[in-house]
Amino acid sequence: MGKITPETLKLMKRKGEKISSITSYDYSTARIVDEAGIDFILVGDSAAMVMLGYPTTHAINMTEMKIFTSAVARGVKNALIVGDLPFGSYQASIEEGVKNACELIKCGANAVKIEGGSDYIVELTERLTTQGIPVMSHLGFTPQFLNALGGYKVQAKGLEQAEFILKQALKLQQAGAFAVVMEMISEEAGKYFTEKLDIPVIGIGAGRYTDGQILVIDDILGKYKDFTPKFSKRYADLNSVIGDAVQKYIDEVKTKKFPTEEHIFAMKEEEKEKLKNASYINC
Repeated sequence: MGKITPETLKLMKRKGEKISSITSYDYSTARIVDEAGIDFILVGDSAAMVMLGYPTTHAINMTEMKIFTSAVARGVKNALIVGDLPFGSYQASIEEGVKNACELIKCGANAVKIEGGSDYIVELTERLTTQGIPVMSHLGFTPQFLNALGGYKVQAKGLEQAEFILKQALKLQQAGAFAVVMEMISEEAGKYFTEKLDIPVIGIGAGRYTDGQILVIDDILGKYKDFTPKFSKRYADLNSVIGDAVQKYIDEVKTKKFPTEEHIFAMKEEEKEKLKNASYINC
């Protein structure tokens, strides 16, 4: 399989092929999910919570996002890499948004993701796409707008709000966005948007009928237990696996079962004799 591009995802939608996506934030994890055959990896600002322990995504900055993006890029051969523009990296001006998007591309991202659908975001999307930077949009519940939305609330539960979000999505599509993430919306709205848009709709809590799905990797692996969203599914319990492994390690260190002979490096016999007869070491 060759390198996946934004055009690949659009072709998958036209063929009716489901798109799989996951977040990743480090080299080793990115390499594993890439080799498993994931279609695209989002280096998400969710790293703020699952990697850095911040209470929301607001606290993460460009320096941190660049570190995570670079690490993921070094582990990926085939998957499309999408870098998240964090809160505060594009709100001040179009120029600053372009500059920071370029920084993520330099770090190895193949595209950037931007939350929101205001006229300002549409303008930024158009500027980026005309300058060769692919943009993935993000509508519905947008975590960077948490304070303005009044908390974690499901979006597009009625026709009026669904029509409003669709209008935003159509403008972003016209501006050049190659896909749109729809988060925490009613399943009916997810199906409606998928049918009305030409670009792929990637759902995260958007029901069964979107063109693809994306989840936070720490959620599906059962590693991050501070909060588990309803729309996520746990496929493993790494929290327990890691905890059990560390407890066994602690026990073996305390009881002198580790290390054993297979884990050590030994001197040659003649050097052992010299060491045994040495009265001191001349430093």
